[in-house]
Parts: sequence; C-alpha cells; structure tokens
Amino acid sequence: MPLSPNLRGALFMMVAMVGFTLNDAITKYSSQSMNMAQVMLIRGAFASLFVGLLAWQRGALLRPQLMLQPLVAIRVLGEAGATVSFLVALAHLPIGSVSAVLQALPLAVTMGAALFFGEAVGWRRWLAIAVGFAGVLIIVRPGFDGFRIYSLWALASVACCTVRDLATKRIPRDIPTMLVSTATALAMTVVGAVLLSPMGGWTPMTGKSTALLALAAVLVLIGYQFIIMAMRSGEISFVAPFRYTALLWSILLGLIVFGDIPDMPMIVGATIVVGSGLYALYRERVVGRRRIVAETTGPAMAPDGL
Repeated sequence: MPLSPNLRGALFMMVAMVGFTLNDAITKYSSQSMNMAQVMLIRGAFASLFVGLLAWQRGALLRPQLMLQPLVAIRVLGEAGATVSFLVALAHLPIGSVSAVLQALPLAVTMGAALFFGEAVGWRRWLAIAVGFAGVLIIVRPGFDGFRIYSLWALASVACCTVRDLATKRIPRDIPTMLVSTATALAMTVVGAVLLSPMGGWTPMTGKSTALLALAAVLVLIGYQFIIMAMRSGEISFVAPFRYTALLWSILLGLIVFGDIPDMPMIVGATIVVGSGLYALYRERVVGRRRIVAETTGPAMAPDGL
C-alpha cells in the first residue's frame, strides 16, 4: 500500500537525519588526521562549489549584493561561531554526546524568540525549557568527575545556532534561501582558511581524505533535499519530531565507528532533553501557532554552513 503523506514525510525526515549524522561522523573521523580548520576549509570549498552551482542553476545569484544585508551577515556570523565550536567539540567528545546537547536547540530558540521578539510562550513551554536545560546539565555534568571542558564548546554551539536561527526568522522573504546558503558556505571556507595557521597549519591530504570531505558536503546537500521533501510531504507537527532520530543515529555511529559507549548520565539527560522538546512541540500544536519552533530552527539541529 502507498504511504500516507505524513508517513512519507517522516521517512524523508529520517533519511535527512542519516545524511546529516553521516556528515558529522566523517568530519569527526577526518579530525584524526588534520585540524578542524583544515576540515572547515576543504569541506567548505566543496560545499561552496556544490551549493553555488545549485544556486546559480536556480537563479538565486542574480543579486549577490543581498549577501551584505545586515540580517544575512548576523546569520553568517552566528553560523561561523556555531561551526567552529561544534567542530571543536566534535573532535574531542563522543558524537552522541555532542548530538545530545544540540537537541536543546529548539528549546533555546523558543526562549530566544520569547525574550527578543516578544513571542507568546506559556508557562508549560517555559517549564519544558527549564526541564530541557536541566537535562543538558546532566549530560555536561559541571563540577562532577565526568565533566569535560569541551562540553562548553557544544553549549557555545547551541548559543550561536540560536543567534543564527533567530536572525534567519527575520531575513526578508525576497532574499533567496540558496543565496543565504551560498554566502554561509563561502564564509565558512574563509573562516577555515583564517584559522588554519593558528590551529596547526596544513596537513598533506590523501585522495581518501579529500574524497571523504567531498562526500560529507554531498551528504549535507542530500540531507537538505530530503528535509525539504519531508516538510512538503506531511504536516510539520507530525514530521518535525522525527528530527530527533538524529540522536539515535549519532549514538549508533559513535558505537560502531568510534567505539563510544554512552553512559547513564548521557542517556538520562538526552531522554529529558528530547522529551522536553517533544512536549514543547505538542504544546505549540495545541495552541495553534502558525509556525512551530521545529520549522524555524536549523534542520540538523546543528551548524549547517559547511
């Protein structure tokens, strides 16, 4: 029997999360042989090429001066901070732990939209936000033996992603999405080039390492394509929760590829964060908001400016 639009959208969403998570795994693997600035530079160059060609084919580059629009610039700066901090955390922490912290992003965006844009957030969603961030603290474990300083980089990535997504909400609709994506990819390439020397300089690359980073860029594009298909196939309120499958893929890949076994605090904290996020989505559906938070945050719940 043919799948319903909602089930088809859920399937597309899970495929998108697989693409994004595989990209993260390749990035973490590549960090074992080169510094993260070099990863940003090479992966960003491939992404700029692929996204730029796609944007040109769709006619999104007819007004390149729109890249200098202030909100676009703020989004790019937020993405730059998010990408650097995310990659540093990813290089030193289990991929599942970093992914678990990033699941708090929708809650952070809800809080930011209430504080800075005056959007109405009821007490139930404020409670969900508080509980979600308590789950993050369980994962990070500040002051306890399991605490690792690189967890703060993952938290910094959440903060920068929040700035990125709040700026994205206010970018004028006449600015093409593909133009913004091209500007972001180019900026990440430049940031990688600037940080290359401070982070240790250039490491000679093999054909395998170059191909892997090219594959990572392709996987991100596949992820974006499937997430667009997911949002267009089913109801957002039904499809959006399947974004949390990214955490399951991250834990599975961490176990298979890197031998990372999640400990109990990470599992408990991640469960609390995901549960809080799902409850916030449910409340937004109940109150009948036109745009739920899952629609306004980055699709991978992680930096996307490769």
